[in-house]
Amino acid sequence: MRLRSLLFVPGDRPERFAKAEASGADALILDLEDSVAPEKKPEARAAIAEWLARERGTPCLVRINPIDSDHAASDFAVARAADGIMLPKAEGAPSVRALLALGDCPLILPIASETPAAVFTLGSYGEVSEHLMGLTWGAEDLPAAIGAATSREEDGSYTAPYQMVRSLTLFGAHAAGLAAIETVYPNIADTEGLAAYVARGRRDGFNGMMTIHPAQVAVINAGFSPSEAEIEHARAVVAAFADNPGAGALKLDGKMIDRPHLKQAEALLARTAQE
Repeated sequence: MRLRSLLFVPGDRPERFAKAEASGADALILDLEDSVAPEKKPEARAAIAEWLARERGTPCLVRINPIDSDHAASDFAVARAADGIMLPKAEGAPSVRALLALGDCPLILPIASETPAAVFTLGSYGEVSEHLMGLTWGAEDLPAAIGAATSREEDGSYTAPYQMVRSLTLFGAHAAGLAAIETVYPNIADTEGLAAYVARGRRDGFNGMMTIHPAQVAVINAGFSPSEAEIEHARAVVAAFADNPGAGALKLDGKMIDRPHLKQAEALLARTAQE
């Protein structure tokens, strides 16, 4: 499953499901948690169950409520028919195991940074990686949990504590051999800012991003897709080392390349082949 763009859709707004599917997003996240009021959750479950039962062209995840909530079991009964389950307020491998204990389960995408305790469990996901499709983080619930005013500076960049959490999630994902998914960019009208945010995410090692509006999907897909020039350069790096199997470092187009460059090139070509 490609995971460049994952588009949130409130579960109690089924009239938006088809529009979301037509957006070009790699996957939809049908939400039963924050965007759905408690009294509307049964209605949302019914709408999601109906959508999952039909033939659809875009993979769907369902964001359930936290595993220790009163809603989790009812949510899981619906979400198990999806292509994946997004697990909010996850606190490492124990939260994943608690979800797996509910029964047969599709692959899971934990939101791994929404509580203070979660930050100290980011290295544990390798224990359950075979049950996961990736790892993502959020910048809203954690400041609320600790009484912080905001996670962002005035220019929209993250303050130091949340830069750290972003980085730990990134490394936690890659340590477990999983896709690292960047969190949302909330300013829907700021296309230029979104493109810069996506570029930073890809530069830093994220593989895709969550989004809150269909208008953001095209920018995200483009930003997380390698260009033809990047693909050609990667092929040239691989070919150069294939022609010189004993070399630790080589010159290519006037620049030095070494084994880490080869590893990067091979990873890029592997992702391209999967797409």
